Amino acid sequence: MTFYEIEFPLADLSVESVEEALLDIGASSITFVDRGDEPVLEPKPGEFRLWNDTLVRALFQESGADAAPGDATADDVARRLERLAGALGSHITQTARVRAVADRDWERVWLTDWKSMRFGRRLWVCPTAAEPPQDPEAVVVRLDPGLAFGTGTHPTTALCLQILDSLPVAGRSVIDYGCGSGILGIAALKLGAAQVVAVDIDPQALLATRDNALRNGVSANIEVRGVDTAGIAPDAGLPPVFCVMANILAGPLIELAPTLTAVCEPGGYLLLSGLLKAQAYAVKAAYSSAFAMVRVVERDDWCCIYARRGA
Repeated sequence: MTFYEIEFPLADLSVESVEEALLDIGASSITFVDRGDEPVLEPKPGEFRLWNDTLVRALFQESGADAAPGDATADDVARRLERLAGALGSHITQTARVRAVADRDWERVWLTDWKSMRFGRRLWVCPTAAEPPQDPEAVVVRLDPGLAFGTGTHPTTALCLQILDSLPVAGRSVIDYGCGSGILGIAALKLGAAQVVAVDIDPQALLATRDNALRNGVSANIEVRGVDTAGIAPDAGLPPVFCVMANILAGPLIELAPTLTAVCEPGGYLLLSGLLKAQAYAVKAAYSSAFAMVRVVERDDWCCIYARRGA
C-alpha cells in the first residue's frame, strides 16, 4: 500500500468545512497541529479549541492502480488537490505540501515506546503484551493507548495513581469522575476497592472504561455512568463514598465542588487533578469549607490536590 500526506495552514478556514472537504476526497485521517508553541488550556467539556496558527494534516491511501507507483501517486495527488481547491479555495494548491508516508503496522508502532510504569510502592500500569513486573507484590493494571486518554503518562494521571497507591481503599467505594480510559477506577479496584462508579461526559470514554475493566477482570465491580444520565447528581441516589477522584479541569472542578463534596463521606478522601500549579489556589478555595487540605503534590507544571473530608 502507498500512503501520502497533504498538509496546509488552516488559516481562516473553518474546521467543519476543512474536515468535510478532506473526507469527501477520501482522507483516512485528519490531524490539527500547532505550528508554533501555543498552549491550549482550559477548554470546556466537549469544546474543541485550536491554536491561532494551526496546520492541517490529512493522510491518504493512493487510489491509482494502473501507472507506475511514482506516476500513480502524482496523478492521485493532483486530482485530490484540484478537488480540494474547488471546495476550499485556489490558495490550497499554493500552500499545500505533500510527502510520502511509509506503510507500517501502526498499532505496533504506537505501542513501541510505551513501557510498564510504576506508581507509588506497588501499583503498575503495563501494556497488554508486556511481561509482568518481577515484584511479587505488584498490583498490575493492563492498559494500551486508545481513543480515550489516560495511560498514566500525563503528569496529572501519574500523580493521581501515585497518591491512590497510598490510600486504604480496600473494601471501600470509589468514584472516578471524568474516567477517560477508566485507569483510576480500575487501579482502585485492583488495589482492593469494593465498588467503583465511573462517570464521563464522552461516550467514547464510557466504552473504553467498560472494555478496559473487562480486560482487567474487574467489570463486575464497576458501574459506568454518563454525565447526561444519572451521573452523580444529588438526585442520583448514590450514597457517599470513601474516595472521590476527578482528573478533569480547574473550571469544572470549581463548578462541581458542591456535588463532589456531597458524595464524599466524612473522613473520606478527595483527589483533584488536571490542574496547572497556578490553578491550585482557586480550586482549593472551592473545597476548603468541607475538607482539610492535606497537600498539593506537583510534577512539572501540573499538580494534584490531595484532601480528606472532616468528620
